[in-house]
Amino acid sequence: MAAVKAARIEFSAGGVIYRRRPDGEVEVLLIKDSHGNWGFPKGHVEGDEQARDAALRECREETGLRHLRMRDALATTDWYFRVGVTLVHKYCDYFLLEADAGDAAHPQSGEGIQALEWLSPEAALSRITYANARRVLRLAIEAERPPGTRLEPPPWGK
Repeated sequence: MAAVKAARIEFSAGGVIYRRRPDGEVEVLLIKDSHGNWGFPKGHVEGDEQARDAALRECREETGLRHLRMRDALATTDWYFRVGVTLVHKYCDYFLLEADAGDAAHPQSGEGIQALEWLSPEAALSRITYANARRVLRLAIEAERPPGTRLEPPPWGK
């Protein structure tokens, strides 16, 4: 009988990036990854980097947005996948990030980001590929976060 190996643990951080249009409407930025899946920018936490710092760095790199402001901690998701024969248990901390309305976004093609799109929160919910990412967006929309984690009022109402 083969011995069971524990999963390798990995940590990432990412962001739900939003902006407010001049008419006051909110838009959320989604990325299309190298596998054709729609979701949020995210990436590995490096060394002793804090998750908040990794989220800002990865979101800036993957979207080209330079003026992002940290607004709130949202949620941590986790999932399993295989790399060859190695089982990986991945955790991702998500944060709410505000972009300047005039800041131009462009996909980081070197990392396999195929496209970016600004959508209404409702349209983004329909476009997102994975259920755990839809849950993160719902948390941002509904402001269903643990008491004491909100940095300021949510950027849009229910």
